[in-house]
Amino acid sequence: MAQKLEQAEEQDQEHETEGELAYAFGVLDAYFHGVPLSKLVTTTRQFPGHMRVDVQAALDKLLAAHVDLFGLAEEHYETLSFARLLRDDRSAVAIAPLQYSDVDVGESSPSRCLDNGLWLCEHDGVRHAVLLCADRDPRREPGIRIEIMVSAGSTGAAVVQHCFGALEDAVQAARTYRGKILSLEESSDYRGQSRGINVHRLPTVRRDEVILPERTLRLLDRNVLNFVGTREQLRRLGQSTRKGILLYGPPGTGKTHTIRYLATHLPGHTTLIITAGQIGLLSAYMGLARLLQPAMVVIEDVDLIARDRRNMGPCEETMLNRLLNEMDGLKPDADILFVLTTNRPQDLEAALAGRPGRVDQAIEVPLPDENGRSKLVRLYGKGLPLDDAIVIEAARRSEGTSCAFIKELMRRLAQASLARDGGKSIVSADIDEALDDMLFSGGRLNARLLGGAQAMAAE
Repeated sequence: MAQKLEQAEEQDQEHETEGELAYAFGVLDAYFHGVPLSKLVTTTRQFPGHMRVDVQAALDKLLAAHVDLFGLAEEHYETLSFARLLRDDRSAVAIAPLQYSDVDVGESSPSRCLDNGLWLCEHDGVRHAVLLCADRDPRREPGIRIEIMVSAGSTGAAVVQHCFGALEDAVQAARTYRGKILSLEESSDYRGQSRGINVHRLPTVRRDEVILPERTLRLLDRNVLNFVGTREQLRRLGQSTRKGILLYGPPGTGKTHTIRYLATHLPGHTTLIITAGQIGLLSAYMGLARLLQPAMVVIEDVDLIARDRRNMGPCEETMLNRLLNEMDGLKPDADILFVLTTNRPQDLEAALAGRPGRVDQAIEVPLPDENGRSKLVRLYGKGLPLDDAIVIEAARRSEGTSCAFIKELMRRLAQASLARDGGKSIVSADIDEALDDMLFSGGRLNARLLGGAQAMAAE
């Protein structure tokens, strides 16, 4: 009987131990067995949430050997910590399956990142634990929290510095996003992949696909492509390597298309695209630009946030001041190029447009001339049966229209051709019908929407 009671007590102890190991406090107690809590210390670092892919890659490399990894069951909006994991009351944190999120990084397949994790590690004979979780402190932007627990003393401190040094190096290298075209996203996409940073996969725009006056192209070359190519020489001569460019002109003339051309022809550069609605994220964008430089920072429709102060409300003026402060706060040797676009240059605040170092060169992107319109007709109609006479007529009759207008004109010619003979020919009547619909049947509003207001005024 005594033997049976002893066996029963041993089984109860085993079950109790197994039960404790189902919780974080039991796992940590077993791993640091014999070390009192008063002899353990923790150190914490926070990293930006949009750098989670690089942080994950660094953790995978750093903790690949001699490691046990556990998932944790965390409550909504809870930021985990070792102090929280060591609680052994009714709110104890349970061990859970590993939980991953797929993060789109612009490659053929997404990167897998842990939502949280507890590593039990050993480095140079020193046991330590690493905790990864989301930093949900409402006083800060959402980020990644890394906490390391180790025995107090110089040996443990050296392990902590080794771990955080490797993580800092990975974040500074930022290999995941360097050299890509990026914008910040605030939610997941419809495929269920977490973004944080949206990587734009833009097709390469060839030089002959940029239909601009030769003078405009030369200005772009000198102030962007050639400038970037001589940065090192300029730096040696004591000259600033940051620059601001303003692209201005009527809507639909190809400013965005020109930016795509520049973005795909700046080797080694990261391009950050900021819309006016995202100006509240400007600080985060500029942090990325400084991290990923050489970089091109594009702010589209800058007149929406940088118009004349006399026409602004207090909130708008705050946004303008933030933009000016960010531009002025860059070091002269920062390898950052600002490209601003506007349809209304006359409305820009003088503090932005009239001071070198903020905008160093304004470049007009005008409505295309007849030669440019001919090239655009051939570019956007390259799949259509266009003879020279039709190209000349379409270019002549579309005077005063934008690139966007001609692109839509070519689509309507294609539609008319398909309806008449299955797309075998384009005739003058197709141009008549398309221009009538685009310029007159829809009234002045339709012409303005399509980029043909000047053409309508000339009729």
